[in-house]
Amino acid sequence: MLFAQEEYRFKCLPVNQPLGTFFVASVPYQFLIDISYADVRRLEKEREVETYLGIQRPLQRKRVAELQEYVNTFDACFPTAIIVAIDSRCATLDGDELVLHGYTGDDGEVTVENIAKIIDGQHRIAGLEGFRGDDFDVPVSIFIDIDIADQAYLFSTVNLAQTKVQKSLAYDLFSLAKARSPQKTCHNIAVSMDMLEKSPLYGRIKRLGVSTIGRTSERISQATFVESLLEYISTNPIQDRDRCLRSKALDRSSNPALVFRDFFVQDEDFKIADVVWNFFAAVANRWPVAWNSEEQGMVLSKTNGFKGLMKSLGPIYQRNFAQGSVPSSQEFLEILSRVSLEDHDFNVENFKPGSSGSGAIARRLLDDVEKLS
Repeated sequence: MLFAQEEYRFKCLPVNQPLGTFFVASVPYQFLIDISYADVRRLEKEREVETYLGIQRPLQRKRVAELQEYVNTFDACFPTAIIVAIDSRCATLDGDELVLHGYTGDDGEVTVENIAKIIDGQHRIAGLEGFRGDDFDVPVSIFIDIDIADQAYLFSTVNLAQTKVQKSLAYDLFSLAKARSPQKTCHNIAVSMDMLEKSPLYGRIKRLGVSTIGRTSERISQATFVESLLEYISTNPIQDRDRCLRSKALDRSSNPALVFRDFFVQDEDFKIADVVWNFFAAVANRWPVAWNSEEQGMVLSKTNGFKGLMKSLGPIYQRNFAQGSVPSSQEFLEILSRVSLEDHDFNVENFKPGSSGSGAIARRLLDDVEKLS
């Protein structure tokens, strides 16, 4: 470990606030890993009395895996500070330098590990354990001798006061990126499908995840559109984006489910848009009443219906058309005409809300198409 030395010095900025003075510093990632620990909130039972201890939430393995992948991407950074609490026995201020060091415990041994309790940032630190590069400095706010009540207050304030960013807004921001990525491609297609008047999805997509003032036909979110289309382009959008940023060639895939992968690799995003456009134009032609219905309980034009249709698009394309082709709306319509469902069948009684309903729509479409193929 890096903290085998007796002390570690770094420049810091003192900040005064009601809880006392804390210090902000740029800290090497491995050093932070070595000295930190999470006081995970747990339930202990002693003498029939249940007591809650700790302030942190248990680690979410999926989130850690995502961050371990993220920290190895070209432009990875953590712009917001990790917050830790350190005992004054382990910290000394020497001019404009904060000196961290071990302390002698009751057993006479000098303790140098686990001197920094994580108040906020345990997932980021766990993610950094997967970093494969050389240098990664992290902004850290260091509180000295802050008591447990104030630690808990900081944790709850930082986490409860945050407003979760709408996924649709996050995808919308990909339009500002200079480099290509699967996310940007799907965003661009969503925008074109929503903005062009002749599009079967014209005016139906909530770009920022919430309804747009003056528009009444928005029935699906951009996030729903993007994530449904991403499944046909990439199994690892973060890695693909990273390769684009590094100007590295993208790999084709032998995975038959990635029906639009080759289009993306060949920078032929317009062909993906054409296939999606033609498919939904055929849907609108095959079930015009259900597709345009705003009636309560009708599902085809809403999130569940859209997801079910997108789940069926990939298999329909793969089983009926040559890879790299762009089927016309008429070709898609001929296939959808095999489906026995009529407009009035697309209701919540037949297709329940949630993933089970969208999955049932896809299965029904694919089963009918296969029976008569």
